[in-house]
Amino acid sequence: MSDRDEKLAALKATAVSQLNECGVSNINHDQLDGYVNSLKSMVDNKDATLVSGSDQSELETVCRNFVAKKLGVEDKDKAMAAVNKVADKMSGIRMKSRPAFYYLVASELS
Repeated sequence: MSDRDEKLAALKATAVSQLNECGVSNINHDQLDGYVNSLKSMVDNKDATLVSGSDQSELETVCRNFVAKKLGVEDKDKAMAAVNKVADKMSGIRMKSRPAFYYLVASELS
């Protein structure tokens, strides 16, 4: 297993743990793998694999780059409400995994 594959596997394990901590027990692993794999080129940049739930500009970036562009949600208020709800849900987790955050936002919007 390559170094990058090991880092991606660790990133997924962290995401699964955080999702379980947030009460998600029936995880769609194909969906989660998609979010983990989308970070392949950034896996060496620890900050890129995390979301700061207390940084409003970070949450707006998630809303713009993930919710609008990837999920196709055009209603900015609905998108931001989902992002803020997930930030609140994960508030007890200091270093929020981006794949877990994305997974919860997508679940919130479905």
